[in-house]
Amino acid sequence: MEKFDEILKIIDLNLITSLVPLLFAIILIESIFKNRFKTKQVLNLVRWIIISYTIVSIIHYLIRIIVFSEESAFLNRATGPYWWAYWLMFISATILPLTLFYKKLMAKAFYLLFIAIFINIGMYFERFVIIVTSFHRDYSTDNELFDLSVYLIIGYLMLILQGFILAIILLGIFELIERRKQIKEV
Repeated sequence: MEKFDEILKIIDLNLITSLVPLLFAIILIESIFKNRFKTKQVLNLVRWIIISYTIVSIIHYLIRIIVFSEESAFLNRATGPYWWAYWLMFISATILPLTLFYKKLMAKAFYLLFIAIFINIGMYFERFVIIVTSFHRDYSTDNELFDLSVYLIIGYLMLILQGFILAIILLGIFELIERRKQIKEV
């Protein structure tokens, strides 16, 4: 179970958290180069990545609750003082991505962007809390506050860069596949 947790965390850190900039890049490329690249196929791949990640996460979460119920903090979080935030994150990460099975919604790039934002809403909420609490620490020096803000800005810039690079790689892969098909047809 620990190896599976590590694999899921690696996928989450490298792919799921960079879905928002990846989708922004695809939407931007589609709006600049109308029908030049295979953006619809990339969007379909991203849709299936989101759906499969959600299903695997739900199964992992259920196994974790059933098998390791002593370690699970589900009841405390679901009924605690911040229950509304927990349920928002829970529904956004489990039920909302499954709406991508509907044919009317699955082909819309902005709906995929909406889903990607809400899948990561827990991460955004966590970072918001870290930023707000770091501004209100009375015992920190001004230099520590500056270091934290620089690290957060660098982290977000790296995330945006990673999303754009993934978008370019995915578009490049689909273009290579299309060219290979054209060469085989000739």
